[in-house]
Amino acid sequence: MAYSLEDIFVVAVSSRALFDLTEENRIFQLEGLEKYSSHQLEHESKTLKPGIAFSLVKALLHLNKHSESKRLIEVVVMSRNNADTSLRIFNSIQNYELDITRAALTSGRPLATYLEAFKVDLFLSADEIDVQDAVNAGVAAGLVFESESSYDEDKTDTIKIAFDGDAVLFSDESEKIYQSKGLDAFIEHEKLNVDIPLPEGPFAKMLKHLSFIQKQFPAESNPIRTALVTARNSPAHERVILTLRAWGVRIDEAFFLGGISKGSVLKAFGAHIFFDDQETHLNNSAKVVPSFKVLPKQQKSSNE
Repeated sequence: MAYSLEDIFVVAVSSRALFDLTEENRIFQLEGLEKYSSHQLEHESKTLKPGIAFSLVKALLHLNKHSESKRLIEVVVMSRNNADTSLRIFNSIQNYELDITRAALTSGRPLATYLEAFKVDLFLSADEIDVQDAVNAGVAAGLVFESESSYDEDKTDTIKIAFDGDAVLFSDESEKIYQSKGLDAFIEHEKLNVDIPLPEGPFAKMLKHLSFIQKQFPAESNPIRTALVTARNSPAHERVILTLRAWGVRIDEAFFLGGISKGSVLKAFGAHIFFDDQETHLNNSAKVVPSFKVLPKQQKSSNE
């Protein structure tokens, strides 16, 4: 019987998100594919350093140890490398004892074509084109937000995932009103529509899947904690709370900051990963926790 990915939370991660391939990418960009391939083959036995998504992946895979009946998480490495140049990636995975056995290696071809085949719930990558293609395909996707900071790779007991609200968990409908008409119009809009759930954003489905997994564990010893970290504050908080209630979703911690810096809250929460759509917030958050940018979905032009 074929192995089924149904009801399993599937994370697809690029090699550049999982491992630190800064030098290798520099060689590829400046010296070309041949030099890059030679470098990888020459350093095949040298273990790569952890990348920005490493601690999250390690913690997610650790979650499978909490389940005796079935796997809860599957991680797939997706890369535009070919099989030959990817052996170093697999050697590093083995050396870190990461339970990753599946991969899609496309030799330069777009990755989005294979997201549905692997039933991907979350795609993490350092390549903006691949992330944009995933977003356009309706998959929750995050683009590595580069930072000089280093992060703790050993936090595996509890997975902590933090989300921005508008344009991430929820649609950008209300955010557009704020941007075009200002704060007063935004607040008035939220008050008038307080009983109408916010439309789902690109990460709503992911949050619901995580909530489903959480419900399989006792609340007092749950291995997953989620947080909403939003610039909203009172009175715009009420519609958010009622929306999550309507979705039947449990969110463990919520922070309505009203303009306060998100970085200090995220550091205190101890997030393995944070998703936001605005670089203003990401510039701050990336200094303390691994951060990924959420790109807007591109609309097809009328002549396509």
